[in-house]
Amino acid sequence: MFKTVTKFMFMVKLGLKYVDIFKRTYFHPYMTKKSSTTQLSNDRQNYSNQVLDYLNIEVEVIGEVPSRDKILYAINHRSLLDIIVMEHIFSKLNKNGTWIAKQELFEHFVYGKFFQYSGCIGVDLESKRGLLSFFKQIKSTFSKVNNFNIYMFPEGERYKKEGIGEFQSGASKIAKANKLDVIPVFINDSLEEVFEGAPYKEKRKVQVHIGEIISYKNLENEYIEFMNKAKGEKSE
Repeated sequence: MFKTVTKFMFMVKLGLKYVDIFKRTYFHPYMTKKSSTTQLSNDRQNYSNQVLDYLNIEVEVIGEVPSRDKILYAINHRSLLDIIVMEHIFSKLNKNGTWIAKQELFEHFVYGKFFQYSGCIGVDLESKRGLLSFFKQIKSTFSKVNNFNIYMFPEGERYKKEGIGEFQSGASKIAKANKLDVIPVFINDSLEEVFEGAPYKEKRKVQVHIGEIISYKNLENEYIEFMNKAKGEKSE
């Protein structure tokens, strides 16, 4: 119980500090879109690296993150640590990009401001006008930022059972509309359990598998094949 309280206090306190850091860029009157997205990416990565250091978690990457950009990274979602682990990986290559998140996360009383000012893009799936605005925002960003990437969870929310949940259509539509390559990412740990046991006295390693390009046209099936290969299983 004490470990749980102390790590949440650490993350919230650090998060509030970074909200102020994000705001300097978010409200900067003279920064270009490319400069601001790069700065916000760097700040999110710095936050994530500090959290992993505190939790004493090490990330082992199996496969390679492409050096090129204009990629949609399709990632399985099991824990709040998923974003933090991925930001740590992207920090190693100075990747510039943003997370796609449900609009309700931006309105959360604890971490809503973090999402709002850190450069993440919210989408209201229940609003046609909101969806139109969302796709325009992404298209506009890619037109102004040539080293941009999209990070998202095609399942849409955390999946607590084995395997993955049913994919929503958003990832495929975004990839098609913006002519993005899709790279599958499989986090081969139940990070919620890892998080519950943190911080660790000895380094705790988690594995993240990076795959080759898959088709947005058959995203879920090709992701499952990649995931099963990563887990050492044979697809049916």
